[in-house]
Amino acid sequence: MNQFGIIKFGIICLMTVSFLSGCDNSTSEPQVSRQVGSVGNVAPDFTLTDMHGQKVSLSQFRGKVVVLNFWATWCPPCREEMPSMERLYRKYQDKGLVMLAVNVEENGKQAVENFLQKNPHSFPILLDSENVAQNGYGVFRFPESFIIDRNGVVVEKIIGARDWMSGSTYKLVSFLLNG
Repeated sequence: MNQFGIIKFGIICLMTVSFLSGCDNSTSEPQVSRQVGSVGNVAPDFTLTDMHGQKVSLSQFRGKVVVLNFWATWCPPCREEMPSMERLYRKYQDKGLVMLAVNVEENGKQAVENFLQKNPHSFPILLDSENVAQNGYGVFRFPESFIIDRNGVVVEKIIGARDWMSGSTYKLVSFLLNG
């Protein structure tokens, strides 16, 4: 390594050390950084209201496989995937599948009521008009879904619509339910 390379390497090392020590906000205990809602981590709990005014928490479904879907009525791909979500839910609800569709609209209750008149679904729809769960999972694209295993761990994050009755997602849900 020539003299210029050594100087360049030294500057990079100093900048790295300076940057890392400047960002260190640790106290006496080490801080663990976890990205919420990411695969391999425990799914963040939340409590929202369903369409009937009942409080629903994610943690009440521990021991079941959960498909957590964030959606909006104004989102064409969200509306498009709903029928296959309904078929998946009807097929596996007796085996422990929970389908939670979290609507993120500010006027969610009215928008969902209008939507359900033309497109009835039997799985629970939760209202997140204040974006509590949405922010907790870092969701900003719709639809966005999380498959959560019986231990409450996120095993898959899905961005975009899909046919829930085919492909690798269907196989994963089936595997989680049947062992």
